[in-house]
Amino acid sequence: MKLTKEALKDKTVWQSRGYALPEFDVEAVTQKTLEDPIWLHFGAGNIFRCFPAVAQQKLLNAGLSDRGIIVCETFDEEIIDKAYTPFDNMNITVMAKADGSMEKTVVASIVHSLKGGNTAELERIFTNPSLQMVSFTITEKGYTPNGAAIKIAAEMLYKRWKVNAAPLALVSMDNLAKNGDKLREAVTACVKPLVDEGAMDVDFLAYIGRVVSFPLGMIDKITPRPSEKVRDLLQADGIEAEIVCTKFNTYTSVFVNAESKEYLVIEDRFPNGRPPLEKAGVIFTDAETVDKVEKMKVGTCLNPLHTVIAVFGCLLGYETVWEAMTHKGLRCLVERIGYDEGLPVVVNPGIINPKQFIDDVLNERFPNSFIPDAPARIASDTSLKIPVRFGETLKTYAEKGNVSELEYIPVFIAGWLRYLLGINDKGEKFTPSPDPRLDELMGKLTGIKLGDKEGFAEKIKPILADESLFGIDLTKYGLAEKVTAHFGKMVSGVGMVDKVISE
Repeated sequence: MKLTKEALKDKTVWQSRGYALPEFDVEAVTQKTLEDPIWLHFGAGNIFRCFPAVAQQKLLNAGLSDRGIIVCETFDEEIIDKAYTPFDNMNITVMAKADGSMEKTVVASIVHSLKGGNTAELERIFTNPSLQMVSFTITEKGYTPNGAAIKIAAEMLYKRWKVNAAPLALVSMDNLAKNGDKLREAVTACVKPLVDEGAMDVDFLAYIGRVVSFPLGMIDKITPRPSEKVRDLLQADGIEAEIVCTKFNTYTSVFVNAESKEYLVIEDRFPNGRPPLEKAGVIFTDAETVDKVEKMKVGTCLNPLHTVIAVFGCLLGYETVWEAMTHKGLRCLVERIGYDEGLPVVVNPGIINPKQFIDDVLNERFPNSFIPDAPARIASDTSLKIPVRFGETLKTYAEKGNVSELEYIPVFIAGWLRYLLGINDKGEKFTPSPDPRLDELMGKLTGIKLGDKEGFAEKIKPILADESLFGIDLTKYGLAEKVTAHFGKMVSGVGMVDKVISE
């Protein structure tokens, strides 16, 4: 059985197998959306399909909106060919809960999909005054003036300005700090040279600055690549559900698997209106609160803990995060870093309880065996992540004059240095994940071998003094000695990483 609009006509077959179906007239919504679109999205990947698209479906089901979403893919256009067109733009979103239960939903709120080269259709959408927002999930690498989505959006925004200069919100839904500002900067940087060359009118820049909004946002939902477990579950239901890999190494399918926990917080600046997404769980607030939520998540309650699991998960040989969470010593370390050292200095946004957030992360999200995320993936670019995920906490302790109280973050830092040796806790070589500073940092540790008892302190000292890595010079606050002591134990022999975090 293949997911198509025709196949959905036999509702009882799907419902008898536990699938929640669209509760609206898909054809009527499609027609109205194409005539007068309100929402265009760039980035046809999995988090869009299982989060914003599901939110809009909730509104459609409740009769709170009469239009769906149009999606445009500008990078990996094979996704449209493999995961959208064959299934009439629908998908099956499988929300996996920590207790093993599944929520299976046929999502039909994405009514049309197109590729970046379809300029005539994009122009028709952008110049329609009904359009309220253009959203993006294009990953951090997409926010450059030369990024395909940015260039297309800038060009189409210019068309809108020339036709009617109607207001519009451009909304980043990517997981990066100050994402709305980064989107505005990328669009402006794309337009400015064209204005200077005379290819675009100078007044267009004023339109971008005064009429178009770029709300800040924070999104959080773990959405790994399609799971073989979920594929097998769907196939057991008699559904065609193959996992395919595109030439850009994107894994996609008719289904998307994701955790059930999700957060989307957006600054409420929509000059042309917006769907009432607050009725679907999206939190709308002011810019200051969005910033606080972002700092809470990235600097204390999730991302630092993810990095700790990633580094030690690789050292201890775990292939998934949920398996790494079964290690009692590692779980205890993560708890101590989160609760004991993070929460006392957390930025509290008020709208989300930081302790409850960590509780959910450690008790429901990370241990979820149906979210097979890999420590090796999360360990990528750790040198860039540490100053963001740990730097603010370290700086706050430094400002308060009590850095010496930290006991568990130094264990993590020692573990990261041990990881950079490229030798796991069994004494076997492994390849650390990609990182722009990997060669530089590994080079500074050259000569340190498993079993060494001394001679490494002077080699790791320059790393610990690097403020670009930690936000502070660790050698000035007494932390370097703690890190060095833990590192010395971890490097002293096979199995010592396990022993240190289990003590």
